[in-house]
Amino acid sequence: MAKIEQTTYQIPYANTVVDLRVDDQGEGQTFLLLHGGAGPGSVARFASLLSEKHSVRVITPTHPGFNGTTRPNELNSVRGLAQLYAELLSQLEVDDVTVIGNSVGGWIAAEMALLTIPHVDRIILVNAVGIDVPNHPVTDISKLSPDELMSRSYHDPKPFRIDPASLTDVQRAGMAANRSALNIYGGTTSTDPSLAGRLAKVSVPVLIVWGASDRIVDVDYGRAWAGAIPNAKFLLLSEAGHVPQIEKPEKLVEVIWNYVEEK
Repeated sequence: MAKIEQTTYQIPYANTVVDLRVDDQGEGQTFLLLHGGAGPGSVARFASLLSEKHSVRVITPTHPGFNGTTRPNELNSVRGLAQLYAELLSQLEVDDVTVIGNSVGGWIAAEMALLTIPHVDRIILVNAVGIDVPNHPVTDISKLSPDELMSRSYHDPKPFRIDPASLTDVQRAGMAANRSALNIYGGTTSTDPSLAGRLAKVSVPVLIVWGASDRIVDVDYGRAWAGAIPNAKFLLLSEAGHVPQIEKPEKLVEVIWNYVEEK
């Protein structure tokens, strides 16, 4: 197993400096992996799998405000996070980076694509939120019970269910903080009405992977992403929901690696 190094980088943003916690593992081709609203734990095992299976470097930041990290008031938007991660890649002096983002992490990745960052070679969106699609709203997870959220997030939620009574006070506080940070960055709708129109300017290659059983954002929503980005490739992943990196990690690694080798 590759050693995971956790480093806190000081990244300038607006009129402040952001303390950014980053997990870094492996060597070789660089992948920037951006987590969704469930926090960095939702991509941790997948990061290790990708790094070990293909001998690559995987960088996994924690969005400020998640998992007990600090978030300056100035950093309050998905576009801001995209700018933050563009500066991170510059500090790391890496090139030919593949950016992978799940859920709100996919939205951040799309905003990074619009920044035309020279370090970024390709973008992979996994069940991303962010665009406004008529008649296909993003589910408001703040109104869901933990059990309802699990049912909507997985093709088969049974292996992943957690008894709420088993959670510690620290875990509950962490989950509440994550939801609060998610709401600050994405708003109550987890969409930006301007995003779909701006995506026509994306020039880097984009793969959109969609868990076919996602009931947070449905398949037609995913196809709308593909329709908005020039030359984007769309791939449907069977027996997976909103978080394929948890439910079908081996299959998702295979899909990602096949796409990387094509390019």
